[in-house]
Formats: sequence, C-alpha cells, structure tokens
Amino acid sequence: MHERGHPFPAGFLWGAATSAYQIEGGWDADGKGPSIWDHFSHTPGRIAHGETGDVACDHYHRFREDVALMRALGLHAYRFSVNWPRVLPDGDGAINEAGLDFYRRLTDALLEAGITPFVTLYHWELPLALHRRGGWLNPETARAFGALADAVTRALGDRVSHYITLNEPQCSAFLGYGNGLHAPGCQADTVTQAAAAHHLLLAHGHAAQAVRANLGGRAQLGLASTGRVCYPSRNTAEHRAAAYEAMLLRDPGAPFTHSWFLDPAVLGRYPDPERLPAELADFTAAVPPEEMDLIRQPLDFLGLNLYNGDEVGPDGVRVPRPTGAARTALHWSVSPQSMRWAVTFLHERYHLPLYVTENGQSCDDRIFLDGAVHDPDRIDFTARYLMALREAVDDGVPVRGYFHWSLMDNFEWNSGYGERFGLVYVDYAHAQRRIIKDSGRWYREVIAQNGANLPV
Repeated sequence: MHERGHPFPAGFLWGAATSAYQIEGGWDADGKGPSIWDHFSHTPGRIAHGETGDVACDHYHRFREDVALMRALGLHAYRFSVNWPRVLPDGDGAINEAGLDFYRRLTDALLEAGITPFVTLYHWELPLALHRRGGWLNPETARAFGALADAVTRALGDRVSHYITLNEPQCSAFLGYGNGLHAPGCQADTVTQAAAAHHLLLAHGHAAQAVRANLGGRAQLGLASTGRVCYPSRNTAEHRAAAYEAMLLRDPGAPFTHSWFLDPAVLGRYPDPERLPAELADFTAAVPPEEMDLIRQPLDFLGLNLYNGDEVGPDGVRVPRPTGAARTALHWSVSPQSMRWAVTFLHERYHLPLYVTENGQSCDDRIFLDGAVHDPDRIDFTARYLMALREAVDDGVPVRGYFHWSLMDNFEWNSGYGERFGLVYVDYAHAQRRIIKDSGRWYREVIAQNGANLPV
C-alpha cells in the first residue's frame, strides 16, 4: 500500500485542454473559412479510415453542455484554441464576427462556471487561403497571425488574461513540412523546414506584441513547446548533466527539440551553430538581428506538452527499455520520470515558471456492460506523472498548473477517431453523448484535494 502524499502548493491550477479542429466541428458554419486541416482531412489517404473533423465532437453547438461537464469535473481552468479561419476566413482582412462571437460566448460560459480560460492562438488551424499564398514558408503569414492575435485579444482581453501563442511549433514545422504526416502534408528539405519554423517564431513575436499592446500588464503570455525529453537513470550530478545535455544541447536542430524554438524565443538566439549541421548553421547565421529581436518577447511562462521521454546513462546514451515495458494504446512509452526532469531542465535553462499544458494517454476505452467507461490505465498513468511532477515542485521548480490532455475524446489528427485521450467518453455513434470516465471522477478528487490523495 502506498502512503498518502502531500498537496501541491496553494493556488496550483488544475485544468484540461482541447484544440479547435479536434473538437469543434462546424467546419463551414456561420462564415468560417477552410483551414489546412479541413483540406487535408478531405484528401483521400491522409487520415485513418477517411475520417474528418467536419463534425468532431460538435463542440461548436454543444459548448454549454461541455462547460457543464468541466464544472462537474471541478476544473479550475480550461485550455482551448481559436480556429483562425473561423475568425478571419481569409487569414487576414475582414473579421467574421459570428465566428468571433462563438469564442465570446464560450469565454462567458467558462467564467460563469468559475473556470479560467487559457486561449491558445494557434493549434495548427492555418487558414487555407494563407497556405495558398505560401503558408508558413511566407513571412506574410507571420504578420497575419499578429492580426489574429489583435482581433482575439480586442474581443476577449477584458475577460481573458492567459494566452499561448503557438502550440507545439515543432509539429507545425516538421510534421507539416518535413515528413508530411500532418497538414499541409508537405515533404521538404531541412532548410525549408527551418524556414517554416523561423516564420512560426516570427508569428509568435507579432502575436506577443499584439497581446501586450491590448492587455498591458494584465497579460499572462506563454508558448507551448514539445520535444525530446531525457531523464537521468540515477539522480546524481553526473547523470543529471548528461540528461540535460542530451535533451537540450545535443542535435539542437533535429526535429522535436525544445531548444530550436525556445532558445530564440527566450534567449534571443538560435542554438550553438557548432552543434548544427552546416546547412542549418548557415541558415541561422543569415537571420537579421531585427528578426531575432522580434522573436524574443518577454514571456510570463512556458507551456510543456509531455507524454514520454528517454532514460539516459552518464554517457548521455539512451538506456534500452526493458522487454515488455509499459506502453499506451498509441505505443508511446510510459515514463513518468520524464515529467520531473523535463520541467526541471526547462526551468534551469530558461528561468521561467511553467505550466504542463498537455499530458495524458490514449487508451482502448469502451462502454462496459454496466454503462460506465472504466479506464484504470489512464488513472495509473496520470497518477505516476503527477507524482513525478510533485517531486519537481518539491525541489523548487515553479510549476503553476497542470492541464490534462484531453477533456474529451476527439479527432486525433492523422489517426482519426481511433485514439481516445479524454476524461470524458464521446459516443460518436449515438448522438455524441458524453460519459464521464472513471478517470474523470478520479481527477475530480485529485483537484478537490489539490493532489494530496496521490500516493508517495
């Protein structure tokens, strides 16, 4: 039997997260323009089983019911994204007030329920019109994103203080323009991917300026990053240094590294050119200083999206996982210590408070004969990661909150609806009914006790 633990610090924020394309549906409703994901999912062969986000969880029409579920779960905060072409159908220019009004109504419903909104300005919903003008390979897209940030914060800034500019720009650049697994499905060379990444960073700079201009000192602004996480096989100075090096300094230009995006955004420079391939070193050397000044904007926090990581030894080399080691339904490793060391190393390098903006696991959930959805795997996974997070907090790492991914089952990008990450089950085949899973009830108790019920 595990002993009962101790709570997280007073004021720790407990939430859940979603993104627009994954849950909203209403893909062409009320003047919304198409996004790259609308186009991508309508292209045969791109998504498992030919599925699309056209309806998804129909959150666009059912958001009040979903806010009531959030309240039933006891959430303190809810992270959602703005669907860019719902607000600006052509990417820039005329605002679609009907689309913007959806986010006003959602925000009001959250506040009425006592839930703090965290708005992600970009979770991959690039307007198709901008893609046809070059997308993230065109620097004008970065300026257009500044216009989106301005429109959203003018509409919501009196009620919403917390904004995340970009979600996982690593995925936008490298899955969208590298292997083509995600929209817009391009397969390009390393330098082209770096150009997309650079324009995403410029977009972050433009958006950060717009948020600050409209909110002033009330703004709480961050960037949600993902990437390779390494953790030490033993908690010694030698092992910690090796894991830090492997996570943040080795191959910094490789896809899915935190440093490729966070070094420019926070430190105002790209990673050490001596550690980069020649073509990337040349690329970074050619960046004008004024562009780095735009990219480096004051941030109030970093967001971390984390699902797994690699154990490394004192030589920084990955330790092979044991035969039969635990995996999720997506075959991602279960590696709770990655949570402790990810927040520790990110704070050590960037000296900013953190929120865990995504963490969770896909399970093969189903409705049991008793009508309930039992998901002990998710409960065990989340408890282990939260226990590891508490270790980092106890060490003094300023983690301000945790957002479970996801509030509800949803469209899991190229996997379609085959993966279920939610605390709430969505029965797509039967009128989209929602069922709070066992994990949702368990998470409600974690929130109520501020984590004190987690074992040690």
